[in-house]
Amino acid sequence: MHTPTPHSPPGPSQLPARTPAAAPAGATDADASTVERLMGAAAQAFADKGFHATTTRDIAGRAGLSPAGVYVHFGSKEELLFNLSRVGHQSALRRVREAIAADRTPAGQLTNLMARFSEWHVEQYQVARVVQYEHHHLSAEHHAEVLALRKEIDSLVRGVLERGVATGAFTIDDVGDTALALLSIVVDVARWYSPTIRRSPAQIGATNATLALRLVGATSAGSAVR
Repeated sequence: MHTPTPHSPPGPSQLPARTPAAAPAGATDADASTVERLMGAAAQAFADKGFHATTTRDIAGRAGLSPAGVYVHFGSKEELLFNLSRVGHQSALRRVREAIAADRTPAGQLTNLMARFSEWHVEQYQVARVVQYEHHHLSAEHHAEVLALRKEIDSLVRGVLERGVATGAFTIDDVGDTALALLSIVVDVARWYSPTIRRSPAQIGATNATLALRLVGATSAGSAVR
């Protein structure tokens, strides 16, 4: 049996696409490249050390810049965290929407959702670790914006479960508790995943999709995981 090789840590080119706030209108290609490097460096530093233990010097060093270079593009370390958190949440939200849209049945939607959302947490594990565990360090205003994106993901998951209950495809006592349990399975991937783990994103996603179907009492996915 083929054994997947460990995956390399994501560099800046593997980060989710920038938002206009991360790369202001009129920015040059060089500016955009620097912002991308800073975002990648921040993801690595925050994931490795946590927000409070990370300094702007840490981020600048990983990006190959002087500490002053950080402030050319971001007013503070918190602003960098906000941009990274927002871009990461938007990327995750797109993945969830695409997964649900790929199938018409609740079981198929749940299978795709759990598989692809889990894969995102593997492929972007450093960004995901920051997105899921560092957002509480944001200012109240920034946290509210990120929280709205988190609530939208939660609403999409609840919608799939509610449709499954309505059609008799799922047996669930409490949709809210079940949604929380399913999202906890996915989010936890960012905590324990390491490139040294010899399991591919698809394998981890398939395992979590199977667990999800068992949790909701579904007998069939209705479609392939992919």
